[in-house]
Amino acid sequence: MGPHPAVAAIRLAVRRVLHDLLTEHTSTADASPSVPSHERPAAPLVLVACSGGADSMALASALAFEAPKLGIRAGGITVDHGLQPGSDLRAEEVVLRLRELGLDPVESTAVTVGREGGPEAAARDARYAALDAAAERHGAAAVLLGHTRDDQAETVLLGLARGSGIRSLSGMAAVSGAGGRYRRPFLALDRQTARKACMVQSLPVWDDPHNADPAYTRSRLRHEGLPALEKALGKGVVEALARTAQLSRDDADALDAWARQAEAAVRDSAGLLECAKLYALPPAVRRRILRRAAIEAGAPAGSLFARHIEEVDRLITGWRGQGAINLPGKVVAQRQGGRLVIRQG
Repeated sequence: MGPHPAVAAIRLAVRRVLHDLLTEHTSTADASPSVPSHERPAAPLVLVACSGGADSMALASALAFEAPKLGIRAGGITVDHGLQPGSDLRAEEVVLRLRELGLDPVESTAVTVGREGGPEAAARDARYAALDAAAERHGAAAVLLGHTRDDQAETVLLGLARGSGIRSLSGMAAVSGAGGRYRRPFLALDRQTARKACMVQSLPVWDDPHNADPAYTRSRLRHEGLPALEKALGKGVVEALARTAQLSRDDADALDAWARQAEAAVRDSAGLLECAKLYALPPAVRRRILRRAAIEAGAPAGSLFARHIEEVDRLITGWRGQGAINLPGKVVAQRQGGRLVIRQG
């Protein structure tokens, strides 16, 4: 008798990701045939980011089951955000559970959460910085994240509410981060599948009270917004939003590629952007070039919103002699003699 369908589903999702990683690792090793076999890289290490919740515990259990069969080393890391009393004890419990699954290395890392961008964004920034540091420290080939199809749907709706364009609607990528470090095996699986897998395997899970706290935007969306949409529109909203994310990502990737190719043609010999040539481009392509230029000048990507780019775009499309535009990161954009200059103020 095979495993429960929920367990089989999460294991299959993880197995596919591990196969991809193993293929990438083997290709890298084969690319250097002059290196003696005893000096070739060791079996890749894959870490799972685990909060102790159902999604990440299901992911950890599947990684622990699948990795040894492929000769992949598997470890885990939990991040203590320090936002709740006893969070350090919770982190210690998660470390113990991961070790009981057979993962090694396993560690807990504490972070200090700032305030920039709001509590949710600040916690996310601190968490990813800690995961990046852990991956570098252990030489991990990848870090697995337990985001599900439900998380993807919420991310799409949040992007829609911000009005930040098609890239926001593309949600979370299955592969992201420097060198494809972050992998999300569960984006095609719903949250209930992960929870069911934990239940049938008797895996203890921790439900973060922040996930039910209406003070947090995502929590309100999860417990009020999405249920209201499903009541009004019927079942299938989550699946439709996740499908929208993939379609939007395909379109956004194509437009990004177009913008990268077009950028060289709209710069003069000194590297300055020529307004007339920018004006001739489709708005979606032009605004991508403007956004890239602002980020290269020092504007933080996470603080650069559509309204900022629209203001800069008006220097191209609605030129009336207006003054400089102030952007996040003390970056200034202004039009000078038919050129668009974006620099630190």
